[in-house]
Amino acid sequence: MNYDKIYPSIDLHGEYSFSAEVLTKEFINDNISLGKKKFCIIHGIGEGILKDTVHEILKHDKRIKSYKIDFMNPGCTIVEVKEDINE
Repeated sequence: MNYDKIYPSIDLHGEYSFSAEVLTKEFINDNISLGKKKFCIIHGIGEGILKDTVHEILKHDKRIKSYKIDFMNPGCTIVEVKEDINE
């Protein structure tokens, strides 16, 4: 299943880690503001720099319930937001 076709997604291919960080944080904020509980961040495979950047952001964001690599597309991370983001 292509989660990037079902859920809102952002494609970070070609970005540098610092610009990917800004775009990822904005994308998370936008989706939470819109009430989206799941979304997809496409970082590609490559050397793993963008994936590591994205996962570091997600790991420290208290609003994120979980995140995982899409088993059908290892270049994509599926993110789930907590039901009550004030937890």
